Amino acid sequence: MQHAPFEQIADGIYCIETGLYRHGLAACYLICSEDRLAFVDTGTDHTAPGLLGVIAAIGLTPEHVDYVIPTHVHLDHAGGSGRLMAACPNARLVVHPNGVRHMVDPSKLIAGATAVYGEEGFEKDYGTLIPVPEERVIAAEDGQTFALGSRTLTFVDTPGHANHHGCILDSVTQGFFTGDTFGIAYREFETGKGPWMFAPATPVAFDPDAWMASLDKLMAFEPQAMYLTHYGPVENPAALVDDLRQSIRDLASLALVEEGRDDPERRERLKTAITQYLIEGARAHGVDYENARIRELLTLDTELNSQGLEVWLKRREKRAAA
Repeated sequence: MQHAPFEQIADGIYCIETGLYRHGLAACYLICSEDRLAFVDTGTDHTAPGLLGVIAAIGLTPEHVDYVIPTHVHLDHAGGSGRLMAACPNARLVVHPNGVRHMVDPSKLIAGATAVYGEEGFEKDYGTLIPVPEERVIAAEDGQTFALGSRTLTFVDTPGHANHHGCILDSVTQGFFTGDTFGIAYREFETGKGPWMFAPATPVAFDPDAWMASLDKLMAFEPQAMYLTHYGPVENPAALVDDLRQSIRDLASLALVEEGRDDPERRERLKTAITQYLIEGARAHGVDYENARIRELLTLDTELNSQGLEVWLKRREKRAAA
């Protein structure tokens, strides 16, 4: 069976390439304890066959999978959940309570994604979304623990990027699987200064105050590592968290310049400002790519961040008018 590219990054933890858009953009993780398995994040529907191949490559079977845990229901994190659950008969889907309905009935996710990407683009990049039977779903509460062999996995509610976001603490490595809560650190931008961090303000629930509180919550556990979906492990998170906090503040500030200016060009102005901000940030971190290459690598993020920040502004403006 063909498997997705993967590597062991810690004791019993494998980082798996999902193949979305380009190598190094989105990962997911397989945790192995004794002969029990759990996936954290799944990539898209297209990713699932390669994940099953990884199980075979380490000498186990889908029957050994106890949990499939999307950190949140954005498609690069949860899109493969249904197909993976269908192939793993003993698995339970562990998901934030606010995400349960979308995993049981993904019709709204499909409609929203189709509206953004078009039917052809959605099928090409994301495939489809397969419903998960409700009786196989666990709505995880903040602090709830799950036994996996000799490990304990703890679900921690972390809104800010999305209101259906949770991070998973691994008892063996004292590392968190962070989805998008601990930001983005693409490998292409790593320099002698270490990873370059920035926040993904993806639609539709960017909330800088909640995000800051979520970071406080994670750091109170004194984690030793963070396992990012975008992309891979980062060590010594205490040395990185302030850069991420600044990124959240900066993105909010960029957006607030446009508050009250709800015209058809606002999103394009936001996109231009975000692009310039990220290029300057990469340069200050010592990245020596040409501007065009930096812009190319960040195209998806600049587009999604501009959309997400505009949604946030509209929400603020609607509250102010109420």
